[in-house]
Amino acid sequence: MKSTYLCTPKIKRRQVDVIQEPRSVRKNLTRLAVPIFIETLLIMMLGAVDTVMLSQYSDNSVAAVGVVNQLVMFAFLIFEVINIGTSVLCSQYLGAKMRKNMVQVVGVSLLLNLVFGLLVSAVLHYGAAFLLTMMGLRPELMEYGVSYMEIVGAFAFFQAISLTISASLRSADKAVYPMMVTVVVNILNIIGNYSLIFGKFGMPALGVEGAAISTAFARGVSMVILFVILFRKHIPKFPLSYFHPFPFVELKNLLKIGIPSAGENMSYSFSQVVLTYFINMLGNEALTTRTYVVNIVMFVYLFAIAMAQGGAICIGHLVGEKKIRAAYLLGKYVMRISILVSLVLSCIWALMGYTLFGWLTDNPEIVRLGTIILFIDVILEVGRAINIYATNALRATGDVNYPFYVGLVVQWGVAVGCGYLFGIHWGWGLAGMWCAFVLDENLRGVIFVQRWNSLKWAKKGFVK
Repeated sequence: MKSTYLCTPKIKRRQVDVIQEPRSVRKNLTRLAVPIFIETLLIMMLGAVDTVMLSQYSDNSVAAVGVVNQLVMFAFLIFEVINIGTSVLCSQYLGAKMRKNMVQVVGVSLLLNLVFGLLVSAVLHYGAAFLLTMMGLRPELMEYGVSYMEIVGAFAFFQAISLTISASLRSADKAVYPMMVTVVVNILNIIGNYSLIFGKFGMPALGVEGAAISTAFARGVSMVILFVILFRKHIPKFPLSYFHPFPFVELKNLLKIGIPSAGENMSYSFSQVVLTYFINMLGNEALTTRTYVVNIVMFVYLFAIAMAQGGAICIGHLVGEKKIRAAYLLGKYVMRISILVSLVLSCIWALMGYTLFGWLTDNPEIVRLGTIILFIDVILEVGRAINIYATNALRATGDVNYPFYVGLVVQWGVAVGCGYLFGIHWGWGLAGMWCAFVLDENLRGVIFVQRWNSLKWAKKGFVK
């Protein structure tokens, strides 16, 4: 079946196009990936800056904020129900030159995520104490956690709108604008954290509350600026005629993509919440170590995220243009580069582990354990790079159900199941749990590579 599909005259002509213009395809990928890389780096730094600055305040505040961020990031995944669909549909419609459909998708997406954002904000703000109690947060950490979550959670809708606009801009090859906005936001967050955590520049010393206020304010500024860019640089007008009658077809397509895609992300994030609960059982030192490690390794797979997101946009355009072979080859290229860079960076991080943790804490047990985890993580990052590429690439083609099913089974069966078995039941601690994570990421990686090579995704696009 695979050979029959690829050998049609139409596909053969497109193969020739790919061979003749490989540089243009890769140039376009680079133009997208570089600003996405910088933007994602700076987004990660929003959380990392809080962690680093709070580490100078107290280890307990770091542990509490780490648990809160697990819940907040899980809640933010609700927005991905719409954002993933926005990115996929806009990419394919732009590739097929169906601009009206693209505008309809953006309008519907903004409306839905505004509603979702307000609901999530209310739950996080008013349910902070209840949710953190359910997470098993220790009494000595509860004050820090509730203070941070009530403030950051109340303004979660800022992030809902910002993510939607960013997805739209990236799909239109305008990734540089979200990047520039994130630069501004990070500068504001650093200044705000320094001022409000430690009481500088005449501001009160608010500690954890100061970090939360600074982060929320920065996200609000980001939303406002992105709105201005959207209407000036991408979609100057939203003609009402485009939305009368209401484009239920696009709403259906958004949900068709978004629900399984977000389901996979939510499954992963919820599994991390459960794993955080297990790690909390190991004690404050294990929980703090995990928080530090998560923030450190983020910078390892950052390149893979940028390449995958940029590659997914290019693949979406190619699928919209019916250039299936080009999409397949681009996906293979993205995977190889992502694995290589992730492997090199993880090795560097592992070798620098003792030094890195020495900068963050003076607790010798955290330094020792964190250094061990970074060496185990080297193997994990190979599988993670493949998974990041594959899930984004498959979604871009319209093959959204497969990553969800695989993630649901393997994440819970291996990461959670073996995590509890290795770390808690057998008493291997945090290092044992990380070994389970290694098995999870690499098993899913093998499965996703087979799926991409099978080309079963080739007929699942939304442009017919």
